[in-house]
Amino acid sequence: MQSIQDALELLQDKFSSWLEGFILLLPNFILAVITLAVAHFLAINTQNIVRNLLNRIVDNKALVNFLSTMTRLTVLLFGALVAVKILKLDQVIFSVLAGVGILGIVIGFAFQDIAANFIAGITLVFRKDYPFRVGDIVEANDFMGIVEGINLRDTMIRTFQGQSIFIPNKLIYENSVKNYSLLGKRRVDLGVGISYGDDLEKVEKITREAVGKVPGILTNKEIEIFFEEFGSSSINFQVRFWIPFNKQIDYLKARSQAIMEIKKHFDNNDITIPFPIRTLDFGIKGGMKLSEMYSVPEKNNSEE
Repeated sequence: MQSIQDALELLQDKFSSWLEGFILLLPNFILAVITLAVAHFLAINTQNIVRNLLNRIVDNKALVNFLSTMTRLTVLLFGALVAVKILKLDQVIFSVLAGVGILGIVIGFAFQDIAANFIAGITLVFRKDYPFRVGDIVEANDFMGIVEGINLRDTMIRTFQGQSIFIPNKLIYENSVKNYSLLGKRRVDLGVGISYGDDLEKVEKITREAVGKVPGILTNKEIEIFFEEFGSSSINFQVRFWIPFNKQIDYLKARSQAIMEIKKHFDNNDITIPFPIRTLDFGIKGGMKLSEMYSVPEKNNSEE
């Protein structure tokens, strides 16, 4: 019975010491929480100030987002360090960090892709020959759409079907990217077929007249026509012309208008766009010609 009483007294003394320690630490704890709250407030406002300032002097939204985000993280990190110092836990944390060096290596291997994407994002932002910017129409990793955001880890592309695609920056950095907005113009390639009975020189002339009717076509770029092959039922050729390009709808409208104009001009000038033709040969080896099939006399029932 005495041993149980001694144990209870020891436990009571331990709780009392913990409570006294907590009461002594409470002001520092409250001050640390206030410090973190102020740091969070300052971080958000500092980020907005830096973003607004950079938007006036830098014409690169990705770079602006990167620098403003780093500013916010720096302020938050400084606030966290001050809070740790107030709680007098800085030596403890540094000792723990020094003791988990091996664990840090393991974690580094586990998060190497995240680190690679982070470094690739920084490299892309600070490249002088930056491959694209927010708002550009690009094709990357078999996805085509409008760049809506470039973050430290990934790049967001909104496809023309309304899907949001997040591509890791590492893949953007390592693979090729097609930027359709960089030049401000785009070439339209259109395949056409005409019958073997049409005059090719006339076809070329009429096609140039038809494509020249497309609204907004760049007149300083020549309309190119190249006959390519003798097809199974048509002579095929390529029409190439340039248009100003800001949105994907510009390209689709120009191509659609070109098809309509070519069809209308061909109809007005008796130029034929042939249907596919298939020839059935019944006279191949081992078979019977179609004329012979119809000339075979039918057997009478009496002869059977």
